[in-house]
Amino acid sequence: MKITVIDGQGGRIGRTVIEQIKKKHTELELYAIGTNSIATSAMLKAGAENGATGENAVIVNAADSDVIIGPIGVMFANALLGEITPAIAAAVGASRAFKILIPVNRCNHYIAGCAEAPMSDYIRGAVEKLEAMLPDAEA
Repeated sequence: MKITVIDGQGGRIGRTVIEQIKKKHTELELYAIGTNSIATSAMLKAGAENGATGENAVIVNAADSDVIIGPIGVMFANALLGEITPAIAAAVGASRAFKILIPVNRCNHYIAGCAEAPMSDYIRGAVEKLEAMLPDAEA
């Protein structure tokens, strides 16, 4: 299973996701794809085995990922202060991967029905969803 974590800016969300996954699942091979080198570096330091940076890295890795995890902004062109290019948003949206998106109610969008909660709760929920999808997960 190819699990790709996409993040931008400082990589804080991606870093935290990878740290939480690696606490319980050291056997999983994670791909850290940053929209900038700082985000990629943060995710690699958190324990991802593979890392790449930039628009083309997102396009290539989204195409063959089984699961993509990241802030919901990866689906919106020009999000993350402009780091998400239209090509990145299109590649993530078109990917056959199951997408686990972390809600962030900033940058001119609001997710209706999403309870206000600390980012740590959203990340924990994302990791729990991934764990439920793993082959050895109990039904």
